[in-house]
Amino acid sequence: MARLILFNKPYGVLSQFTDRVTETARQTLSAFIDVPTIYPAGRLDRDSEGLLLLCDDGKLQARIADPHFKLPKTYWVQIEGEPEETSLDRLRDGVRLKDGLTRPALVKRIPAPDIWPRDPPIRVRKSVPDNWLELTIREGKNRQVRRMTAAVGHPTLRLVRWSIGDWTVQGLAPGQWAENSLP
Repeated sequence: MARLILFNKPYGVLSQFTDRVTETARQTLSAFIDVPTIYPAGRLDRDSEGLLLLCDDGKLQARIADPHFKLPKTYWVQIEGEPEETSLDRLRDGVRLKDGLTRPALVKRIPAPDIWPRDPPIRVRKSVPDNWLELTIREGKNRQVRRMTAAVGHPTLRLVRWSIGDWTVQGLAPGQWAENSLP
């Protein structure tokens, strides 16, 4: 039976077990998880936080990470500014990026979630409000959510992946992991 680990990746941690850049001392998964033969199923950027799934089964990794399977990934996104409905509609319709049109996203405004503080905290500008969105995509272009929000005029300040399919980061503090059964 395949092993599946749910990990709440902290801000600043690479989604890999070793750092290929030796000149810097960047944190990797090995600082948190010491389980043999477990590998990330997909990626989460260094400056993003939240759910990262790891497993020991190649077919399961593909099912989780490959956009062909269209597994929904839900993010809580703190953005700069007050989005108008037209901006949200652009996200819902798909956004033209340099590498093509994104698939339509599910998006809605949400109140600021009651989650862990980020270390370091985001930059705050008194003259520019910030808001939170819940955004669900079914693909995984490089830095896609950040590029989508920027394309509609609302740069991402903080990005937390809350869930992948039925798996969620709920109940896990940053840096914690738990083994989970398959749905």
